[in-house]
Amino acid sequence: MLSRAEPYRAVPCCTEPCRAAPCCTKPYRASTGPPCSSHARTGPLSPLAFTMLQWTRVSKGISVFWGNATLGGRLSHLLEGRNVTQVLPLEPLAAWERRRDAVGNYLTSFSELVWFFSKERAVMIPCPLCCRLGCYLFPNGTARSFYEVSLNGTAFLTFHVPTATWERRWPGRDAVASFAQQELTKYPQTTHDLQHFLNTTCVDILRAQSTETGKQSSRSRAPLVLGLTLGVLAVVGMAGGIFLCTGGSC
Repeated sequence: MLSRAEPYRAVPCCTEPCRAAPCCTKPYRASTGPPCSSHARTGPLSPLAFTMLQWTRVSKGISVFWGNATLGGRLSHLLEGRNVTQVLPLEPLAAWERRRDAVGNYLTSFSELVWFFSKERAVMIPCPLCCRLGCYLFPNGTARSFYEVSLNGTAFLTFHVPTATWERRWPGRDAVASFAQQELTKYPQTTHDLQHFLNTTCVDILRAQSTETGKQSSRSRAPLVLGLTLGVLAVVGMAGGIFLCTGGSC
């Protein structure tokens, strides 16, 4: 049960795939609750937060993507299918179009990989994968970052930011979690690059947001969208590893 000193409110889901996920609107503490959820604290001592949610569902060879990013409680980016929208004008149009195309390429590559293997193996069971990442900046100047993953609504993996390592949270099927952990550990984009984004870039974004009273500096815009790209890359790498390990069945 949540204490009165630490109230939460669920950010309403705005798409059908997210409404279908059981973990979307249930209040929880970030360190213990379901990773596929987006929450904001309320109150005078609330931390400033940047969070990103990535939801991927694989069924019968078809991949469905949904996600969003929020900065200070405001929706900044929205991912629906393979379309990424910049809701807040955080980056110039030309630069944003390049970022958007990069994210689209990641998603297309993953979709093609899933489709290829669905032709080789029978893929019948839906596989929902949820990733939630971001950071908090507290009024006293301290910060905390996180990256949490759930599979089929159950805690699966957690990224330990201080050591840039992935930790298993899966209660069963240890071979699947171990394989996904190994896949994510192979690449700098899903270890040290992710650590730098969560520990440094993400927090710098919030410091800029805090000191400029809601106005983003040009120096903080590109890293914000870089975080969206890193998150998509991480989820594609992990989902690809899970798919290859299990034959598309969770």
